Amino acid sequence: MRKYSLLFMLTVLAITGCTTTQQGASIGGLSGAALGGIIGHQSDHGVQGAAIGGAVGAVGGMLVGERVDQKFCPACGRAYPSDTRFCPIDGTELKQKQ
Repeated sequence: MRKYSLLFMLTVLAITGCTTTQQGASIGGLSGAALGGIIGHQSDHGVQGAAIGGAVGAVGGMLVGERVDQKFCPACGRAYPSDTRFCPIDGTELKQKQ
């Protein structure tokens, strides 16, 4: 029980200071590892299932996080990374995607 509490606290600390992409990768990786471990356990390959599930979940979560962490131009509709403030095409201030 103590091992799981420590793992939970480390996970919370790792996720709170991250960008949206990093948070997506962390959450996806943990979720994938848990699900992969459960599925793998059914066929006596729990560790391999957790490793594969964690890798697939991390990549999927990262891709989702990248899509969330974008801004768009209300004038032309193009999407840009979140660190861009103004549209390079028309100079309009970018808005956060929701």
